[in-house]
Amino acid sequence: MVKRKTAIIIRKSHRYLGIFLGIQFLMWTISGLYFSWTDIDEIHGDQFKKEVQPISHNNLLKLDAFSYEYPISSLELKTIASEPYYWINDSVLIHAQLGNIKEKISKEDALKVASEYLIGSLKVKSIDFITEVGKHHEYRGRPLPAYVISYDHPENIKAYVSALDGSFQRVRHQSWRWFDFLWMTHTMDYEGRDNFNTIVLRVFSLLGLITVLSGFVLWYISSPTLRKIFKR
Repeated sequence: MVKRKTAIIIRKSHRYLGIFLGIQFLMWTISGLYFSWTDIDEIHGDQFKKEVQPISHNNLLKLDAFSYEYPISSLELKTIASEPYYWINDSVLIHAQLGNIKEKISKEDALKVASEYLIGSLKVKSIDFITEVGKHHEYRGRPLPAYVISYDHPENIKAYVSALDGSFQRVRHQSWRWFDFLWMTHTMDYEGRDNFNTIVLRVFSLLGLITVLSGFVLWYISSPTLRKIFKR
């Protein structure tokens, strides 16, 4: 069997690793339980959305009917507040019937876009214009500038509409924010949430493996049954 001094070292290592890793193990367990017990569609806010009916438009201008001096590499027909627009090269909005360029959509347009996507029982509390967000913001990684529309609701619902092309981007609410926080603790990416290759996660995973293996070794060297077998 293992010498007493070696056994003491293994036991202390297991104990202190358990204390050091215990909080993270607890967060992994809590977040895993939360993920498995929640409906991902509800986390995405589908219960606050409604089906959007496409709108058909007539009398659209041909591409050579309006002046746009740059080569067109991409073109998309968008409906913004019931009006048709050409979204050209992912950067310019041109009214598809009038031909005028729209620099950015207005607050009124953003409210109309949000009302087309969200259920009618929601009451608007405020609307703000944002040009930048931090790494931990709930709108991170999405097009800017944008309008954020806040609703008077216990879930603190916020809808985001791009000010560039009028597209409905996201709806966020309290359950999603809890999910996002727990996802951060689960991946241990405290910068941007979605990186599974952080050094912190790798170190804690290796230390976790060492803790489990040291537990098996402790069972092996302290088992009365094994002692009897080895004595024989």
